[in-house]
This record gives sequence, structure tokens and C-alpha cells, in this order.
Amino acid sequence: MFTGRALLHLDLGGPDGRPVRYSVDVRHQGDREGRVIAHLYREGRHHASSRVPAVLPVPGGAIEVATSAVGLKRCHYVDTVSTQHQLVPDPRSAEGRRARLERGHPVLSRAIGVVSVVMLVIGLGLNLLQLLEPISRIPPIAENIGIFVSPIHLPLWLNVALALGAALGSAERALRLRYHWLLDAGGN
Repeated sequence: MFTGRALLHLDLGGPDGRPVRYSVDVRHQGDREGRVIAHLYREGRHHASSRVPAVLPVPGGAIEVATSAVGLKRCHYVDTVSTQHQLVPDPRSAEGRRARLERGHPVLSRAIGVVSVVMLVIGLGLNLLQLLEPISRIPPIAENIGIFVSPIHLPLWLNVALALGAALGSAERALRLRYHWLLDAGGN
């Protein structure tokens, strides 16, 4: 786990017109049983909690929370007409610091984002190619389909480096609340 906690906020208009702050706190490592729980706070006081994936009701809609293996993949407010708004990361959280980098240095942020996707694609592609060969040698598969010989044979140190790069890429994407089912780690 690269990020231990996510804290995001949503300001909604209260009945008197003043904004009411809702905060979602997710501890990625989970509780003692390993369950990841999304806690909802209203003006700093605990209001509700639910195991992720979570739907937390708030006035005018609900906050939907889902996690991946390395962080959040979704934390959106969905109103009654199904309009979605991503919650704002707390400035002191890892997601908030990543958002600040994106605002302050957009070119650097974009470059980091591109590198993270490239690392994920390369890691996924090369590891799949190498994994197909031993799988194709399983007797029933070899008899019916044949044996695939991988054109790529990387040394262990490079495979480890690619795996670490892919993990860092996934963590970076989680900090930006970006998720794609093919690129990023599975989750709830």
C-alpha cells in the first residue's frame, strides 16, 4: 500500500444556505479484519460509515467511494439527477499534495502522468508475454493450442524493476483518482 489514508471534502448548501462540509476518510490498510471502511464526517463529527465500495447518503444525493489495491479509484458526489462531482482532496493528504503539484506545475504533472501510464503498459505487456510461455506449456493447453515461445526473456533484476515501476505508476494514478480497469490494480 503506497497511500495509507485518503481524506476528501465536499461542501454542500445547508438548509439555511450556509455551506456544510462533508468529509470522507478512508484508511486503505483496513481495520483489524482487513475491511476497508469509508467514514463520513459532517462538520467534523462522525456521521456514517460503510465498507467499500460504499454509498454514503448526503442531502441531495450520495457519495460513492471505491478503492483499488493502491488507493482510491472513486470518490464522487452523485446528486439526484445523476450529475457527478469528484470530492476535493484535503491539501495535507497525499492526493491533495498531488493535486497541488498538478495546479502549480502542470507540465511536470502531465509528464509524470505519461510516465506512469507508460510504465504500466510496458510492465503489463512484457510480463504478459513472458507469462504466456510457461502457461502454454501446461499439457492440456500445449496439446490443444501449442506452445508459445516468448520473444522476450528479461533478467530477473529488470523484471523486478518493471514491477516496481508499474506499482509506482499505479500509486501515482491512485493519487490523482485516475482508474482504468486494464491498467490499474483491481479493487472494491
